[in-house]
Amino acid sequence: MTKGAETRQVILDEAAAQASQVGLGGLTIGALATRTRLSKSGLFAHFRSKEHLQLQVLAHARARFVDKVARPAVARPRGEPRVRELFERWLEWGSQPGGCLFVAAQFELDDQRGPVRDQFVADQLDWLDTIAQVFRTGIGEGHFRGDASPEQFASDLDGIVLGFHCHSRLLADPLAGDRARYAFERLLDAARPA
Repeated sequence: MTKGAETRQVILDEAAAQASQVGLGGLTIGALATRTRLSKSGLFAHFRSKEHLQLQVLAHARARFVDKVARPAVARPRGEPRVRELFERWLEWGSQPGGCLFVAAQFELDDQRGPVRDQFVADQLDWLDTIAQVFRTGIGEGHFRGDASPEQFASDLDGIVLGFHCHSRLLADPLAGDRARYAFERLLDAARPA
């Protein structure tokens, strides 16, 4: 990795950590320069605009999410084991310091317009499609009912993880993980063949 690529990685790591706490809109070149001990002009040379910085932070966080959550889950056996791995890794992702940038961005960007929201919406739809596809393999393996809706399962699972995030981060509920796992088990039970 070149020095420029290493510097960019450090900047994006710090920007993603900040954005999970202050939102994408709260990111500033000045604060990022201070935290990374780089000049504002140096940071501006990397990103050219706040919007480009936000897009790069989303891309960086998405790549890390794929590496930490999606790719290891897909490596598991098809069907329920894969669904379980995906869920557990997703919970772990949401438990990192600062929480989940994507959850914060859902509320921050919901009423905004522009390229950052458009990219985030595309990323979220891709993720829901990934969950649906993982569930679909479970139908193919006979782990879940043939008439179960993969899209509904993805939506329900997303709701469980959003609830987990709220209860663990905002409400500081020590049982948030247990509650999420209970809801997950009920969701799986409802999807299994009779």
